[in-house]
Amino acid sequence: MSVPPSSSPTKTPPTPASRTPTSHTAAPHTPVSHTAAPPRTARPDAAPTPAVLPMRVLPMGERALLVELADGTAAAALHAELLRRRAEGELTVREIVPAARTVLLDGLDGPDAPLRLAARLPAWEIPPLPARAEDVLEIPVRYDGPDLADVAALWGVPVRDVARIHSAAEFRVAFCGFAPGFGYLTGLGGLREVPRRATPRTAVPAGSVGLAGPYTGVYPRPSPGGWQLIGSTDAVLWDPARVPAALLTPGARVRFVPEAA
Repeated sequence: MSVPPSSSPTKTPPTPASRTPTSHTAAPHTPVSHTAAPPRTARPDAAPTPAVLPMRVLPMGERALLVELADGTAAAALHAELLRRRAEGELTVREIVPAARTVLLDGLDGPDAPLRLAARLPAWEIPPLPARAEDVLEIPVRYDGPDLADVAALWGVPVRDVARIHSAAEFRVAFCGFAPGFGYLTGLGGLREVPRRATPRTAVPAGSVGLAGPYTGVYPRPSPGGWQLIGSTDAVLWDPARVPAALLTPGARVRFVPEAA
């Protein structure tokens, strides 16, 4: 599924923060936590099997829980399993919100529901993150960013190879945050992580494609920002008149398709 350019107006989103969120913030009172047993290790030649994930389950007010996990892969797997169970009627919860290493469950049904679920969650066997069956979202990109040379130097490759490496990867929206329509995409692998700029820019144009840490992101609106900019796109990331308004949603598969600068 390709994304056509659009000129429809969007609301100005909040400025993305200078730090990538790693979790939601737990309630100020001392929480009750549940720690799970270490995950089981499968044989190298065996198909991936469901496993118990190490996690901490924290209360968030009267009807919510925050689940802290070891990394983004575990958070994504739990998020997918929670969505599956809700869809099949095994779980009643209003919101399931993933972040970098956490999942927030808000609006659990019933006053005792958070305590009961907190006691059961650490023993759940969570399947590995499933492949999504829907089409890959294709976003056309001009690899004309001002930080191409810096990224190439960090990767140890010629400048022209940045576009080749980036566009060859398939990305997944790990979570969304800070600004409406701003998604944090993983898929480049640990060897391609880059630091944020030492001095953030006071203005980053809408549609700028940037890298920071393990993530790729696209700025939905003009705003300050410290990500390494490698390209630009005309795709509209946030459109209140569209359903859903956000082009990028957690779990979506994404590819960046080079176009002439």
